[in-house]
Amino acid sequence: MGDNIEEQGVYPLRDALKLADEMELDLVEISPKADPPVCKIIDYSKFLYQQKKKQKEMKAKTTKVVVKEIRFGPQTDEHDFQFKLKHAEKFLQDGAKVKAFVFFKGRSILFKDQGEILLLRLATELEEWGTVEQLPKLEGKRMTMFISPKKK
Repeated sequence: MGDNIEEQGVYPLRDALKLADEMELDLVEISPKADPPVCKIIDYSKFLYQQKKKQKEMKAKTTKVVVKEIRFGPQTDEHDFQFKLKHAEKFLQDGAKVKAFVFFKGRSILFKDQGEILLLRLATELEEWGTVEQLPKLEGKRMTMFISPKKK
């Protein structure tokens, strides 16, 4: 098969190569596992160019995920919490994921439950703009939680 071929059918390899040579095009194997193998008479360099162009378009269509971080201490007071909440809300509205974490210094690791309560409170406050992707999880001296924006 090909662009300027009227008769599509089964040809011996020698005849197919001769046809392609007469048209000054290339014989390209499309599906080798078929019985008989499917070939196409096309301009191979043009074919490669079109494939690269398609890949470039696909890459341009993919969205890059931005992750914004918000850091809390285990005993963050109300004003700081509200301030950081507004930032997280803006990040989610802009379409970025939010990684909120509580950082425990020294002996403050004793307040693990306070850190978890703080993160869960943040999640409930941001329920309107995002959904929790990962619940609070303690990793070393950090308790992290991911919130992704809701689809519009």
